[in-house]
Amino acid sequence: MITENDVLEAQKEWGAGVVKIGSLKNSRSECEAYTSEFLDKLYSFEAGPVLFKPTKCKLEQFRPSKAEAVSYFIAGDDRACAEDNGFAIQPWTKVRFENTGFILEDNRAIAMGNYFFTDLDGNEAKVEYTFGYKLSNGALKIDLHHSSFPYNP
Repeated sequence: MITENDVLEAQKEWGAGVVKIGSLKNSRSECEAYTSEFLDKLYSFEAGPVLFKPTKCKLEQFRPSKAEAVSYFIAGDDRACAEDNGFAIQPWTKVRFENTGFILEDNRAIAMGNYFFTDLDGNEAKVEYTFGYKLSNGALKIDLHHSSFPYNP
């Protein structure tokens, strides 16, 4: 059975990965290689489409393929979605999760809450999230990622 601690560890690894991607933004080849590894390790693209709705997208709201996820995280001249500016290459210095709850099962888990991204000036951006995980060869992999800014009328 997947435990709450398993999910917390996966979140910690995800946050550290986003920070590392940003730290590599001045070395494009390293950044691309690491981002590819990050997505292969933490997302289940090898099993098919991922239900991925990133925070900062308007025209192409859903990104089911690895190429579209790479485009969202690091953009670049060959980005898959024209509106992408590279969310992870902001860069961010810290990511922290505040979970509101978990659904834990034998081979699946869902976590929901807020996560906070700290920029170079120490400003924190609050984002709402839902991540779905599935157990794949002993590792938790994200197959559902929904992220959005809080409602602001």
